[in-house]
Amino acid sequence: MKRYPAFDPPEYVSWRPDPVLVARFAETLHADTERWVVVEALDEAALLELYAGLVRTRLQDITLKRWVRTGVISKAWLGTGEEATTVGPVHALDRGRDIVVPMIRNAGACAEMGMSVADNFRTYLGTSDAPSGGRDLHAGSLRHRVLQPISHVGDVVPVTAGIALASRLRGAGRVAVTWIGDGSTKTGTAHEGLNFAAVQKVPAIFVIQNNQVALGTRLAQYHVPEEFGGLPAAYGMAGTGFDGNNVLDAYAATRLAAERCRAGDGPVMLVANTFRMGGHATHDEREARAILPPELFAEWGNKDPIGLYEEHLKGTGLAAAALEEVEARVEAEVATAEQEALHSRETSAPSPESATRGVYAS
Repeated sequence: MKRYPAFDPPEYVSWRPDPVLVARFAETLHADTERWVVVEALDEAALLELYAGLVRTRLQDITLKRWVRTGVISKAWLGTGEEATTVGPVHALDRGRDIVVPMIRNAGACAEMGMSVADNFRTYLGTSDAPSGGRDLHAGSLRHRVLQPISHVGDVVPVTAGIALASRLRGAGRVAVTWIGDGSTKTGTAHEGLNFAAVQKVPAIFVIQNNQVALGTRLAQYHVPEEFGGLPAAYGMAGTGFDGNNVLDAYAATRLAAERCRAGDGPVMLVANTFRMGGHATHDEREARAILPPELFAEWGNKDPIGLYEEHLKGTGLAAAALEEVEARVEAEVATAEQEALHSRETSAPSPESATRGVYAS
């Protein structure tokens, strides 16, 4: 993937494939027989669509960062470096039936569920033709089975459990998936939701997205031990981990978890270790670099999920030209979406009275 010096983290601008990490990417897939069977079943078209999802998610972030720098919006919450933790699980679902409940950092899930990139941008711009009607910058669309997140990270866990419970009671065979930040595992609502899901044996997948920091607080300052491997068992829930920067590992782990859920065996917790290559939002990127050691950025910068996946695909014999074709297609898609959204900003401002709609449910 081409790099954008003005907007990419410096570690990505200077990225070069580390042979050890490229080899480890493949070794991770072979380490679990069940996951390897799932990965082996993917054809070239599916592998390229995963690549398209990663590129699309990265380019959405780059567009939003450019908008911040040029004054179009004041700030944005990005998932740079965490794309595989979002894209892999979504592609593993039945996207015509299952429901996802992303955090704002998983906004890439929206497009992968079929929502247009333009609508994601319109949500940030607060236009009346955005799925939220201009009332909220959190992207989602129930028509595309994406529930909008809220600012109180962790509060969607019991909501996700409720969606999954409804599926179980109705025999719908639908799986609900949400992502939980490492910091939000400490919230009361997340705890209550996870406990409820385990007790009720609902068909839900909870991805613990451990990106090493909660807003500006390092993991070691609020969590002992410094990993989450024991958390599923604490709730009496099935669980395992996956490499949060390996999109194929993320895909396979989620596909197997979804099969378990559909079989009626209750919820699954997946622990993904990844890293946030920036600040909590665009306004505090400098603070993030001050809080976390440069060695951590260097380590995870080498693990760029897009770069490693590219190298893996080329190592399996997939032509570089095929990847370049996908990138060009997605680049054009995002550019068109940007222009559509900016046009909406000029033509589709929400009316003042719309602020009173949807405030109460009856």
